Amino acid sequence: MNIVNVIRRSARRHPHKVAVRHGDTEMTYQELADQSARFASFLIEQGVQPGQRVGVLMHNQPQWIVAMMGIWQAGACLVPYNYLFHPSALRHASDDADVQLVVAPAADIPRLLDALPGHRAYDRLVAVGDHPDAMATWDDALSRSPEPLVVPRFDVDDAVLMYTSGSTGNPKGVRQTHRNIAAVCEAKHQLWSIDVKDTALISTPLFHVGGLQLLALPLLLAGGTITLRRWNARQWLEDARRLEPTVTALVPAMMVDIVNELQDEPFPLPSIRVCAIGGSALPLSRLQQLTALTGIVAVNIYGQTEQMGLSVTEPLNEPRREGSLGKPLDQIVQVRIVSTDEESLGVDVPNGETGELWVRGDAVTPGYWQLDEVNKKKFVDGWFRTSDLVRADADGYLYYVDRADDMIISGGENVYPQMVEGHLAACPLVAEVAVIGTPHERLSQQVTAIIVPSRPDVTAEDIAAFCASNPNLRGLQRPRRIEVVEAIPRTATNKIDRPRLKKVFH
Repeated sequence: MNIVNVIRRSARRHPHKVAVRHGDTEMTYQELADQSARFASFLIEQGVQPGQRVGVLMHNQPQWIVAMMGIWQAGACLVPYNYLFHPSALRHASDDADVQLVVAPAADIPRLLDALPGHRAYDRLVAVGDHPDAMATWDDALSRSPEPLVVPRFDVDDAVLMYTSGSTGNPKGVRQTHRNIAAVCEAKHQLWSIDVKDTALISTPLFHVGGLQLLALPLLLAGGTITLRRWNARQWLEDARRLEPTVTALVPAMMVDIVNELQDEPFPLPSIRVCAIGGSALPLSRLQQLTALTGIVAVNIYGQTEQMGLSVTEPLNEPRREGSLGKPLDQIVQVRIVSTDEESLGVDVPNGETGELWVRGDAVTPGYWQLDEVNKKKFVDGWFRTSDLVRADADGYLYYVDRADDMIISGGENVYPQMVEGHLAACPLVAEVAVIGTPHERLSQQVTAIIVPSRPDVTAEDIAAFCASNPNLRGLQRPRRIEVVEAIPRTATNKIDRPRLKKVFH
C-alpha cells in the first residue's frame, strides 16, 4: 500500500514526539503529518494526478521530508533531484520524468529557470522562501486545509524515481516502488532492531539512497527521530556528541574526513550503536583509526540505488570478517555470482572466485524508467546485473573486489583499483587516495595513484618509496604514475569522482 500510511501511523501513535530536527528547528510527528497533508491538498488543487511525478530540489532540510510525504499522500511519485546536478542534467531528468511541478529553496529557483525554459514545470515552481518568479511560496502551499485521505497506491506502483549521477551519459531514472522501499525498511528494523527509541544523525543526502532509504525512512516508519544536516566533519562530530544519536551512516570519504579532522585526538561517541558505511570499498586502516578514535564499530554495507541502498551487510551478532561486505539480506534479496568470461558468461562461479553480482527480490528495482534497451542488458531472467565484482566464501560472506568498469587491465592482467587504494591508505604520508587506470604505451593501462598528502612536504618520490617497501604494491599493482594533489574531487554523495579524475589525468 501507499508507504506514507506507515509514517502517518507513527504520527497517530506519537503526535508530540520530535520527528525531524534541523539546526534549532524541531518538527513533531503531528506537525509533519499536518504540513504534508496541506501540501498534498495543494498538489491535488494544482491538478497533479496519481502516478505523475513531482520534483524536489533541496539538500537535507525539513521541507524535503514534508514535500515527500505530501507527494505520496496525493498519490504522486517523488523525483528527488541530485542537488549538484548541472543544468543539462536537471533538464534531462525533468523531461524524462515529465515532472509536473518542482519544490526548491528560493535561492535555487534561478537554477531551475535556467534549466527549464519551455518545460511545463517552468511556471510551476514552489519556492521555500520568497522569489518573484515562483508560482507559489512554501507558506502559500501550506495554507490549504489538510487533505484527510491518502490516495491509494499498490505495492508495484512507483514511489520514487531516483536519477543516478550520470557519470557516463545522461542520468538514468531508477524506479523504486512502494514495496521496494517498505521491504528495505522492514529489513533494517529487523537487522538493526530499529524502533521508536532510535535517533539518526543524517548527513548523507536525502536525494540519495544513503540518506533516504538507509536512514530517514526506516526511522520515520518506526517512529524515531531524524536530525538532518549537511556534511561538515567537525560539526558532525559536535552534533554526534551533543545529540547522542544511536544510528548514522557515512561513506568512506566521510570516514576519512573524520579521521583527518581528529588528528589522533580521541573523541568517544558511545551512543552510536549502528554506523553503516558503504558506497565503495572500505580502507581498512582508516576503519581501524575511526574505531580507535571514536569507539564506533562500523557496519559495512552494500547496495546500489537499484537495490534501495542495502542488499548485503555485516550481521551485528557475528564476529567481523575483515574485508567482508557481510551476508545478503535473504529475506528481501537473492544473489548469484556469475562468470564474466565470454566463454562462460552467465554461469555461476565456485566459492572463492571473482564474478559479477546478480540480484533479484523485493528490494530490487523493477527497471529503469523508459529505457527498454538498457533493461534488456541489465536484467537476465529477472536477475539484475550489478556490474560489481565480488567473491564469496564457504559461509556465504561476500567480499567486494571492484566495479567491472573501474577495473584496470595492465599488461593483460586485472588490477583492482580499490585493493591498491586500501594498501596506499595505510601509508602515514597519505591523507586520501584514489587509483585509476591511465594509458601506457606498452601495458595499455598503468596504475595511477592520485594522492592527497598528510603533510605539505610529501612528494611523489616519497610515495613511490613506500610502494617499493610494500610487497602488495609491487609488480602490476605498483603505481607507475603518482600525482600529488590538494584535493580529490567527489560526487554529491561524497564518493570519489572517478570519471572526472580520468578526464583530468588522461
